Amino acid sequence: MYFFSSSCTMNSFAVILIIGLVSSRIASQVVGSSFNVLDYGATGDGSTDDSQAFLNAWKDACSSAAGSPLLIIPQNLKFLVHPITFSGPCNSEKINFAIMGTILAPASPSIWGDGDPSQWLAFQDVTGLNIYGSGTIDGQGKVWWDQSCRDHPGLEGCKGLAPTALKLISCNEGSLSNIMFSNSPQSHVLIYGCNDFRVDSVAIQSPEDSPNTDGIHIQSSHQLSITNSKISTGDDCVSIGDYTSNVEINFLSCGPGHGISIGSLGKSGNEVQVENIHVSNAFLYGTTNGARIKTWQAGKGYVRNVIFENLILHTVNNPIIIDQHYCDDPGACQETGSGVQISDVTFRNIYGTSGTDVTVNLNCSKVVPCKDIHLQFVQLAAAQPGNLATASCNNAYGQEFIVVPGPCLI
Repeated sequence: MYFFSSSCTMNSFAVILIIGLVSSRIASQVVGSSFNVLDYGATGDGSTDDSQAFLNAWKDACSSAAGSPLLIIPQNLKFLVHPITFSGPCNSEKINFAIMGTILAPASPSIWGDGDPSQWLAFQDVTGLNIYGSGTIDGQGKVWWDQSCRDHPGLEGCKGLAPTALKLISCNEGSLSNIMFSNSPQSHVLIYGCNDFRVDSVAIQSPEDSPNTDGIHIQSSHQLSITNSKISTGDDCVSIGDYTSNVEINFLSCGPGHGISIGSLGKSGNEVQVENIHVSNAFLYGTTNGARIKTWQAGKGYVRNVIFENLILHTVNNPIIIDQHYCDDPGACQETGSGVQISDVTFRNIYGTSGTDVTVNLNCSKVVPCKDIHLQFVQLAAAQPGNLATASCNNAYGQEFIVVPGPCLI
């Protein structure tokens, strides 16, 4: 325990006050005109459709060229918003979107009508977009989950596709921070075609049994970071799709969910290009998988230069897994003469317990085996007392150093 003198405390307070004043002045210079959705007719009562007010506020903010315009969704209110796209490009180099209150999705799928059922809130072609605040984006997904074809295959009119809560499409040099996401009908956040984008201190939560509710999915994007975030979902906490490179994931709490996944990649023989993925300092608990790479046998191309390191796992069913035989209908996918080349993959400083006895499962292709796999300082035990943990490697070539259980690689 540390004690401070009154003079030290006063000096510290003075420094904090000065920093605060300077920060306020900087903020006043950086942020241009503000646009509050209440000034555009939004009610915030949770039942009136406020979509048009949001669009009108966005139109004015996006067309403003003064400083960095700020669109405000005020706190202590709930705004019902129908499917909506905030389109750019905007006139300013940066635009701020402050979510302080709650944005609610419609409670009925019928609202989507003939529109795109995969989309609720979307930003497209907006450079310098910064979405932040202490508010919540609530997808009200239960009505969609109850009609999911995956979970209710015999249900007449079941839904095979459901909305992603937030899509960021071709939004470069931007950020998403401090927002709470809850109960998206499907994936919570999609980052597609974005370069130089940062996600920090977000919280994402949906029930463990909610279908396809990935936390953050990244596709066709480069130079991204996800830091200091907590994700609990019914699917992957973070999933990385094709044509993606230079991704940093750091200080992530994941669970429940399906873990941190690269893939699935190469479905229908697609060409794959994924490289320079770095996952570090993550805690995974009660997840289906830990660090995972999954590809379809028919795929082509490569996954390379991947590092999973400094992971703590608690009762994770498949702590370390590479599956080059991924199939959404096990047993129905035939062996092919092609495959995605997986190489230069490192699993380092990974400790904890497994919900199954197989802690390392590298199921690689005979045709295109995994190369340059590195297992370093890995210690994993079966969570069930008395069970003996094992490792399984097929067609996986590389090196191991202090790995328990092991050895496994060829």
